[in-house]
Amino acid sequence: MAKNDTSSISSRWTGMVPVDDTALAVTDTGGPGIPVVYLNGQFATQGYWRRVIAELGTGWRHITYDERARGKKSGRSADYSFEAAVRDVDAVLAARQVDRALLVGWSYGAVVAAHWANRNPDRTVGTVLVDGAFPHDWLDDAMEQRIRTLFRRMGWFLPLLRPTGLAPRMTAEQQADSNIELGRLSRESELAPVLDGITVPVRYVVASGTSFGSKGDEQERIRTSLDAVTVRNPNIRIAAKVASNHGAILKKDFPAVADAVREVAAPDRERH
Repeated sequence: MAKNDTSSISSRWTGMVPVDDTALAVTDTGGPGIPVVYLNGQFATQGYWRRVIAELGTGWRHITYDERARGKKSGRSADYSFEAAVRDVDAVLAARQVDRALLVGWSYGAVVAAHWANRNPDRTVGTVLVDGAFPHDWLDDAMEQRIRTLFRRMGWFLPLLRPTGLAPRMTAEQQADSNIELGRLSRESELAPVLDGITVPVRYVVASGTSFGSKGDEQERIRTSLDAVTVRNPNIRIAAKVASNHGAILKKDFPAVADAVREVAAPDRERH
């Protein structure tokens, strides 16, 4: 079967995709439209995207998946690193015979999308980054301690939520480590060069207010880092600043996310 950005796979598919020492639960609507791959928040599941997918409709090929130990079905792994998350994009695309896709990432998924687009410009239609991938030095020793304390306090009830898929099958320490790694990767010295090197269309949809674990105007100050990014790289623009906070953006402002997908895809759709 030929690999291209409008794969000939026409029917809906749901199943497990093996990768490294585990397997990921994947859903692929099939169809001839531009493949759109949705990258979840750090401990979120593919269900978060249902409103965006419904808003875009059937003219697209929607591919969602639950990352390692997330959701009800994806398996546990010995590796929950960021690099593993980037590799998983390749594994899902290869399994579904998609060579070129549009990536939409929220929160942690936005950073994954930015790195993947930077590394794979010829395979990327473009990216929509939803309230994530802000190059800002928000992690210091005090913040690291706050993160570890927060997840340690949550450790007693996380096992109760795991059977529902609302909490990952990771220990509190593993979740804290993942969050701290994200902080290190988000430093201006780390993330800004990645964003500066992207050569495909990128549109940000930016929330307002707080995110889980943030205090006061911390999150809004982090978002101001985009000003310098858009000046340096003309491929990157802010498509919308919406009223929802970080956690509610996919639930309440899904039309803005769908509009950004359409904007990113417009040149590609015109060529085809």
